[in-house]
Amino acid sequence: MELLKSLTHPSELRALVQYKFLGGQNAVMPKLDCDALSPGMKRCYQLLDATSRSFSAVIQALDDDLRPAICIFYLVLRALDTVEDDMTIPVEEKVPMLKQFHTYLYDPQWSYMNSKEKDKAVLEEFPTISTEFRALKQRFQEVISDITCKMGNGMCMFLQDEVVTMAQWDEYCHYVAGLVGIGLSQLFSASGLESEEVGRDQRLSNSMGLFLQKTNIIRDYLEDTLQGREFWPREGWSKFGRKLTDFQQLENREKAVQCLNHLITNALQHIPDVLEYLSRIRNQSVFNFCAIPQTMAIATLALCYNNPRVFTGVVKIRKGQAVDLIMQSTNMANVEAIFARFADEITANISVSDDSSQETSAIVNKVKKLCPHGNDPSSPSHKASLVGVVTIASLSAILYAYWSNYHRL
Repeated sequence: MELLKSLTHPSELRALVQYKFLGGQNAVMPKLDCDALSPGMKRCYQLLDATSRSFSAVIQALDDDLRPAICIFYLVLRALDTVEDDMTIPVEEKVPMLKQFHTYLYDPQWSYMNSKEKDKAVLEEFPTISTEFRALKQRFQEVISDITCKMGNGMCMFLQDEVVTMAQWDEYCHYVAGLVGIGLSQLFSASGLESEEVGRDQRLSNSMGLFLQKTNIIRDYLEDTLQGREFWPREGWSKFGRKLTDFQQLENREKAVQCLNHLITNALQHIPDVLEYLSRIRNQSVFNFCAIPQTMAIATLALCYNNPRVFTGVVKIRKGQAVDLIMQSTNMANVEAIFARFADEITANISVSDDSSQETSAIVNKVKKLCPHGNDPSSPSHKASLVGVVTIASLSAILYAYWSNYHRL
């Protein structure tokens, strides 16, 4: 059971109790009242829930008219991504679909009924999504259409070509994630909830997307390679092995881990931009929306660093840890403390014999210097030690009873 994994982590137990029983979930990610929504918008939120429950929760917690705009933005890009991922669509059919996808936003009839992907509903019900898109304010429509156009064209560049160089890795991640960060920032500014500067600075917005995308690519090595997909850049892995799939073999594990550490070190280079971006966000709901995925990402990279399990199974942070991060990622001081804590964890696992050790040490030290609240006694890592053994036992009993009954429902 996931709960048992958090028994030796007091802050996680406290966060689980606060989140489930003491109003924590409603404070950070309040549920949306769907009764006042149009049938079409209500269905869009249902599709959002079905395609990504984690993103659905943070999107529904956003303020004002930004909420439906980002909901539609996510669903449009999910539909586009579903076309790209569907290997049953011939390339000669897929390329024009990707390039023209932004035009389907203005076609009330367009849908695609032949997808075999798990998220095919967003294509089959695209008329509902596009109707709600056209109901958005014009300034939101312009951002969503522009990003969809750029992303569709960018995806075509990598449909049949592998990612070879590290520069191409950045370019690929820009098209599939950096553009999302840029679009989101422009929507934040267009809503009036954030300054124009947030939407203008595309370098920082791009880094927000690249940090998340590289984290996912690194973590999902085994799942992707088993499905015949390779997203690790050849320039990054070829110095450690003959084939990327060779890293699954036990005899290649030492080199595989060195390659893993090399790519993680590359991803860590985006953290200074991430911290600068977050420091500019003023609206609380937007800050939560942006900060939570980033703290999850640094936690995931710290778990993956120097970890051979990346090549043998699924590596993911504990649910209790995820809830703790959700509860803590609500202000810049806490975010800095979280980044500093996981930078320390990475530092503790750096081996001097690792090819990237000096570069890794340099970037994690830079991150720690950028996080002045990292050693703050009120930070999450320090507060955790204040929870006593009796409290832990009590919380464990409460949670065990709750989840035992929940799973019987």
